[in-house]
Amino acid sequence: MSQHQGGDIDYMADDYEMADVDDDMDFRGRGMGDSESDDDEYGHLDSKITDTSSAQARRGKDIQGIPWERLSISREKYRQTRLEQYKNYENIPQSGEGSEKECKPAKKGGMYYEFRRNTRSVKSTILHFQLRNLVWATSKHDVYLMSHFSVIHWSSLACHKTEVLNVSGHVAPCEKHPGSLLEGFTQTQVSTLAIKDNLLVAGGFQGELICKYLDRPGISFCSRTTYDDNAITNAVEIYDSPSCAVHFMASNNDCGVRDFDMEKFQLSKHFRFPWPVNHTSLSPDSKLIVIVGDNPDGILVDSQTGKTVMPLCGHLDFSFASAWHPDGRTFATGNQDKTCRIWDIRNLSKSVAVLKGNLGAIRSIRFTSDGQFMAMAEPADFVHVYDVKNGYEKEQEIDFFGEISGVSFSPDTESLFIGVWDRTYGSLLQYGRCRNYSYLDSLF
Repeated sequence: MSQHQGGDIDYMADDYEMADVDDDMDFRGRGMGDSESDDDEYGHLDSKITDTSSAQARRGKDIQGIPWERLSISREKYRQTRLEQYKNYENIPQSGEGSEKECKPAKKGGMYYEFRRNTRSVKSTILHFQLRNLVWATSKHDVYLMSHFSVIHWSSLACHKTEVLNVSGHVAPCEKHPGSLLEGFTQTQVSTLAIKDNLLVAGGFQGELICKYLDRPGISFCSRTTYDDNAITNAVEIYDSPSCAVHFMASNNDCGVRDFDMEKFQLSKHFRFPWPVNHTSLSPDSKLIVIVGDNPDGILVDSQTGKTVMPLCGHLDFSFASAWHPDGRTFATGNQDKTCRIWDIRNLSKSVAVLKGNLGAIRSIRFTSDGQFMAMAEPADFVHVYDVKNGYEKEQEIDFFGEISGVSFSPDTESLFIGVWDRTYGSLLQYGRCRNYSYLDSLF
């Protein structure tokens, strides 16, 4: 992944984000404007914007609370301008244009998840513009996300947020384990996050790893993957090993993938690859790992040895997302060439489907636990939900404005959460799975 960090937020705000589309617009936030100074000039609007419920959305209110009726541009016109002016970040020039001929057109109009609520009191943030795995749901009502230096828990049932971890100051483990960095860290910049069951793992910009059990006080384990200058933790995946021990896998910019055993609190495996690793996904049977990074080709490797089983050829730029379908036969990879490719392990000579985004890179991919749906997130504005069981031929396009910090289905598949980073309209979007309870009609 790209090394620049300090200017990442400005890069998204000024060049990579929404352009200055109308000099006469009454409102400009980070998403709708073009500079940090716009916040001060138009910040008074922030206090006037409230959450949006599903009932209000059905009555015609914009789901993000954007007052289009007060602006000198319509939503439709702004969307058109946004599509025309948005600049996709590419490491390999023209990769987005080159991928179009292979794309499989999907029929739009699917309705799999319906809007439930937009919560503006919960504002997710992004550290690096290429890393978008900062939102994790642990139930249909509970979601965790990064907000500046804090990991926040939001309960959509109680409409209450709680800070569960703050890394703005000094953090150190309160438990003693061999290999744990007892001195801890100061002002960790969290680049990636993973939460499963009760374990939270935060990865930092300098290779930091901070592990906390949500049902215990304090930090359980701290480690630094490397002291290399190129140390960014790009992704973390938590999983249960075949022996039922809890492990997590960290992907780093130093070309390494490290596996940690959280029963023993120690490093168990360390694999090295020819290029920085941006994301990894372990197969449901724990035998194979999808490795993607700063190379157009990904690789499928043996989880025990790290040896290549098969290259994954087809993408035209660097990849930052991957995910396995629960059946263990297919998986997906997301790339800066604006595509998501679907692969079948029974024939890896080419991908079985190529799905196209609207604006830019595919930076996050999630499957529902029942395998029915797949969500792929672009850097901004669009999350696409595909009907997997029907061959990715139909999709629901979720359309809004703002950078996407992460997407997450709840383990029971009932909720879909989307983190939106925007200086004025930053929020957490919640969607609920559409169910056809036709048998209830007989009661009325």
